Amino acid sequence: MAHPDDVDFGAAGTIAQWTDAGIEVTYCIVTDGDAGGFDPAVPRSEIGGIRREEQLAAAKQVGVSDVRFLGYPDGRLAVTFDLRRDIARVIREVRPRRVVCQSPQRNMLRIPASHPDHLAAGEAALCAIYPDARNPFAYPELADLPAWSVAETWVQGYEKINRYIDVTDTWDRKIAALLSHASQIEFPDQLDERMRMWNGANAAAAGLPAGRVAEGFWVFDTA
Repeated sequence: MAHPDDVDFGAAGTIAQWTDAGIEVTYCIVTDGDAGGFDPAVPRSEIGGIRREEQLAAAKQVGVSDVRFLGYPDGRLAVTFDLRRDIARVIREVRPRRVVCQSPQRNMLRIPASHPDHLAAGEAALCAIYPDARNPFAYPELADLPAWSVAETWVQGYEKINRYIDVTDTWDRKIAALLSHASQIEFPDQLDERMRMWNGANAAAAGLPAGRVAEGFWVFDTA
């Protein structure tokens, strides 16, 4: 994910279900989110560290303890060979069966999902999944890490959805994870209502009963 909190907005409820089922989850956060926040009284030099700590706290809410930060500058992310290599390195180290990433295509229906950093992180992640992480001859500096093929990829923030996950039972933990990002949530008392509107629409599209909430992904085979 491009920023701290991106994974929590898009997938925290699903991830809580995975960890409850015994699945090990690793977060890879590309930037420190140092261009975020809303309070001018907080020195810019402190934002990156604050957001790292908030992401660590949010991860704990959904059972994730392995959080890796790549340290790229917020707001200036580009699809470079360095970024592709660094994501491929994490894939080779972790050897995941499944990767959740952001969409590399702009969502014309919901512009906040299409921050330029999101698009760059999504494209770099997909390049790292194929071909970088699986090609043993890509990036000689990664030669000590065996190549790895990711079996399936879940994309969040894309206009199309082919997999809905009912997250009603893990909703409180998703909201707790989001509230951990205190430097980003200017009106915390409005967060639950706003998120229920978005995720309730997903649930309705999935044909779930009224009152349910769901997260949506585009899931495809990348083995």
